[in-house]
Amino acid sequence: MTTRLTFDGWILGLGTRSGTRVVLGHWPRSPLGPFSDVMVQRPGGHRVLLAPSREVADFVGTTYGFDEVQVVPVTVARPDDRTWSVAAGPLRLETRSGPRPVLGRLLHAVPARLARTPAWVGLLDLPARVTGLRTKGSAGNGRTEWYGVQDLHALVDVDARWDGEPLGALTAVRPPVTFGFGSVPPWPSVVRVTTTVQLP
Repeated sequence: MTTRLTFDGWILGLGTRSGTRVVLGHWPRSPLGPFSDVMVQRPGGHRVLLAPSREVADFVGTTYGFDEVQVVPVTVARPDDRTWSVAAGPLRLETRSGPRPVLGRLLHAVPARLARTPAWVGLLDLPARVTGLRTKGSAGNGRTEWYGVQDLHALVDVDARWDGEPLGALTAVRPPVTFGFGSVPPWPSVVRVTTTVQLP
């Protein structure tokens, strides 16, 4: 018998001029309670998970692949609809989103109830691959994931630091991150998403 777990929130992905790429998951509603976690890939490819608890670290670390896992306080503040402020272990990040691009307007037009369903997400996987993205696939340890994206905004600027060192200006997420089968869009963005994880 399989079990499906649903995580409802946002995924924010960006690249920096230094080559460090950052993926934030912000989940106000999840089976693990509200939490945020950060996946970081350094210029040399080293993959780091910053998780707020051992429970989150174990779950995320079993679903994706990392070279290092740190259990550290992870706080996310949103003083307004467009600003994100993140503190997680060695990472400090401030970023701001802009208006919806065309893709964001198309995604936002789909009724949320439909956009969240695994059947609909599975239908979108093939056309999504044309852009280099995946909406459904096999995760670690026999798990399957569906990313039900309901909205998208481009990010327009960033101030990010690792151990106090500036990471540089906002850039594309290149090369793509390699935490698992899925990725974030190649352009810096924040997406409203419902992620369904099926356990074997």
